[in-house]
Amino acid sequence: MSNNEKYWYGFAKLTKASSHFVNILYNYFGSIELAWNAQTYDLWKIPGLKKSTIEAFLEERKNINPEECMDYIKERGFDFIHPEDKRYPEALKNIDNPPTGLFMTGDIELCNLERAIAVVGSRRASENSKAVLRNILDGFHNTDVCIISGMAEGIDTVAHTSALNNNLKTIAVIGGGFDKLYPKSNKKLFERIKDNQGAVLTEYWPDSDALSFHFPLRNRIVSGLSKGVLVAEAALKSGAMITARLALEQGKELMCMPGLISNPNTQGVYKLIKTGASVITSYEDILDAMGWKIEKIPSNNNKSDNKFSTEELLILDAIKKDMLNIDELILKTNLNINDLMIILTKLELEGIISQTNGEKYISLI
Repeated sequence: MSNNEKYWYGFAKLTKASSHFVNILYNYFGSIELAWNAQTYDLWKIPGLKKSTIEAFLEERKNINPEECMDYIKERGFDFIHPEDKRYPEALKNIDNPPTGLFMTGDIELCNLERAIAVVGSRRASENSKAVLRNILDGFHNTDVCIISGMAEGIDTVAHTSALNNNLKTIAVIGGGFDKLYPKSNKKLFERIKDNQGAVLTEYWPDSDALSFHFPLRNRIVSGLSKGVLVAEAALKSGAMITARLALEQGKELMCMPGLISNPNTQGVYKLIKTGASVITSYEDILDAMGWKIEKIPSNNNKSDNKFSTEELLILDAIKKDMLNIDELILKTNLNINDLMIILTKLELEGIISQTNGEKYISLI
């Protein structure tokens, strides 16, 4: 470990200094230690820095001990990667305003970033779009494709859950600290990702709230880590459209999943398609757009292969393509109500199925 590493932690603790500011200082001084210890007269020499930004940095720095910051993060069991860390993704060094520090839980080195697809879309995604996205990602089952998203509700959640259920690696880039997970409903998803198949990343100190302006900033990392971006559903003015623009600026392959034209959340998708984005209706379309050939990875422990009971398979087969309510499931499976409810509860707790509007069930694998 470099003796200078603690200063990266110090900068990460700042709340009034952006990554853009830190990048300017680091590039100017060529040393993170010199950047941290810069005096007023040094900072005034740097082109483009505002007086208010310099003063805010100097004032906040007085109350921060970089070594204590580093010790705190290590004691909490969180990892931290920065531009001088060998684990820092090379892809992020090449984007505009690269993050100067990423807190991490899980292991990004498990993920093949050469086969990374970012998936973005609406938090209020339609059931149709979510079902189509699941079917597309199912095609990558047991491969080395990595799915990147933002762990928000809607499309993000479907993307990560589908990755986990298909034995894929996945990376979540969140807009707040690990102690202030947003949305709270994705706490279990957070645990699944960090414990099993990928990493959760954030620029923000553990106790940072997920503030609204964090999410557009987060999007540059989501697209920056990927080789291509799939827009699953997007209104004309949305975070997904911001990510699509960033993807084009970063030279990424832009792909779109068409949806119902009557859905306002597809207006952005069709705008992107008209300007040249690839149309995606299957996983093969993604492979064609990316120019990839993939091979299946042998797996002996994936539940979707052979570990369901006969009754569970009956239910999953019934709701694979159509959402069904309790009465419809009884007719389809011939199970009695008590047995059916026990199995549905078990499958839902395991993240294998989901309820929509509290009435109908749909398979997530």
